[in-house]
Amino acid sequence: MANQAKQPVSMPDAFVILFFVMVLAALASHLIPAGSFDVIEVAAPTDSAVKTKSRIDPGSFTLATDSSAGVPLFAEGGGVGFLNYAFEGMVSGNKWGSAVGVIAFILLTGGAFGIIMKTGAIHNGILALIEKTKQLEFVFIPLLFVLFSLGGAIFGMGEEAIAFCIVLLPLMLALGYDAITTVLVTYIATQIGFATSWMNPFNVAIAQGIAEIPLLSGADLRLVMWLVFTLFGVIFTMHYAARIKRDPESSLSFESDQQLRSQQQQQAVNSYSAIDSVILLAFFAGLIWIIWGVTTRQYYIPEIASQFFTIGIVVAVIAVVGKRLRVNDAAEGFKQGASELLPAALIVGMAKGIVLLLGGDNPETPSVLNTLLYYSGQALGDLPAYLSAWLMLVIQSVFNFFVASGSGQAALTMPLIAPLADMVGLSRQIAVLAFQLGDGLTNCIIPTSAALIGCLGVVRVDWTIWLKFVWKLQLWLFALASIFMLVAVAIGYQ
Repeated sequence: MANQAKQPVSMPDAFVILFFVMVLAALASHLIPAGSFDVIEVAAPTDSAVKTKSRIDPGSFTLATDSSAGVPLFAEGGGVGFLNYAFEGMVSGNKWGSAVGVIAFILLTGGAFGIIMKTGAIHNGILALIEKTKQLEFVFIPLLFVLFSLGGAIFGMGEEAIAFCIVLLPLMLALGYDAITTVLVTYIATQIGFATSWMNPFNVAIAQGIAEIPLLSGADLRLVMWLVFTLFGVIFTMHYAARIKRDPESSLSFESDQQLRSQQQQQAVNSYSAIDSVILLAFFAGLIWIIWGVTTRQYYIPEIASQFFTIGIVVAVIAVVGKRLRVNDAAEGFKQGASELLPAALIVGMAKGIVLLLGGDNPETPSVLNTLLYYSGQALGDLPAYLSAWLMLVIQSVFNFFVASGSGQAALTMPLIAPLADMVGLSRQIAVLAFQLGDGLTNCIIPTSAALIGCLGVVRVDWTIWLKFVWKLQLWLFALASIFMLVAVAIGYQ
């Protein structure tokens, strides 16, 4: 019998990995007792009046006495059981966030861009742009990275990067880069800015408010930190992009990139023409509308998804009137665009099931998460200051796997970590620094981040492929974060 060729060992699919994480979460719900905190109302003076804010009472932790703790194999009546995690995860939350809001956002924007890509205008326009701007290519990546890092630092860009990944992917591929470069200059840049921000209202300001220190204080070190991290990100990305341009086949996403390139070439059946100009003008007018909404009207997932859907409709009308597409072609483009992003949407929903199996992230409801947080915090009490500060960073990094929301993690962890900082002789500013670094930087790798999975989905990169690439970058970022934590202790950061 002829020897059969050995099949190469491959990483398990993201859905497989997610399933076994669910198994561990379900087992943890039976092995670790659930606990809860009391929430108290604390006066919060403002310019006009005294308002109250809800805060966790760190000394109120109690273990649940319910003997039926642990998730069942299957739950009835809309409950959460191990075999219910997929459905319950996908319908959890609301339209403003994970999971159901992000799922709808991914599918609608994917469908809208399916129409736009079907017209071929993006591809035709990119080829024309490259021909006229060949000499400016060297500033393209650093400029994009700095802009997206500023977006993360100033107003907390995250989910918004999904749309920009869709927009920039065809251009990156045409310039000889890959899908991973697209994620680096958009999503990774936003998270570096998010993690090192001096003024982000969604993580720094909230955490400082809970820790009862002046809002937006300590900006000097954070500005230096943002510059260092952003410079590192630019250098890392440019080095990687140059390597991919020299040797495209070295890219982990080469196969999927080639498929996308061939699709673009098939869609570009015409040379650049007037109808392309009209479509692209409408498209960029729509992007300006979106940027205006985000920056001046605080538009978020519901509005941005609807804006992209509107752009898709407008482009479809122009393409049909201009005889570039038929009506059914536009509908087919929408369906194809949405279907290509369906795996990413499913992972976003299923990943939310991890938190649900552990009891949820409500501090007043008994959960395994509350127990893990409480005892992790207590373990810091008797350690040296430098080690305690570093372990704060580790705890926040690990906890972000379960609560990927910056504001949610701040509300859950800071009431415990801030008093612990007092106990070990650290400033509460250092506790906030550990939170923002641990929260923001791990968003670059965790599969429970809806924004990361959304970005990977729209550029057709599986999370397991991304993991093979990003682990080294993650170690570098964690090393830089650790250095800044030690520096903060050494200078008595306030």
